[in-house]
Amino acid sequence: MENFIISNDCSRLDIPMIHQFLSERSYWAKGRSLETVRQSIANSLCFGVYDNAGKQVGFARVATDYAVFGWVMDVFILEDYRGKGLGKLLIKAVTEHPALKNIRRLGLGTSDEHGLYEQYGFSRMSKPENLMEILRT
Repeated sequence: MENFIISNDCSRLDIPMIHQFLSERSYWAKGRSLETVRQSIANSLCFGVYDNAGKQVGFARVATDYAVFGWVMDVFILEDYRGKGLGKLLIKAVTEHPALKNIRRLGLGTSDEHGLYEQYGFSRMSKPENLMEILRT
């Protein structure tokens, strides 16, 4: 993992790659438009994972008020780079980021990576029955 870095510099983000992954290969964002991806990045704290040549190989973003709440979203590592501990490196960077470290609630949704997130302090919602949403398709 010494050949990879995490950066919050949004000017480094490979937005076409992020869009392609989210809209075509993720299970949660199929069909998401490029404009929506751009807008979501512009309004979030973003994390890019880069190899030593500067190629982006992973991404995560957090929607937050920087005081009491944050929601982790769009977390991925490109398929060719999985199994190298990069997901752990990325989630550690998110949970230890100075702007997020002391907020009261940091949440996320996942269908398949509960074990990864539990290693960094995430747990099942204590009262999921209290949550509500408006879901627009």
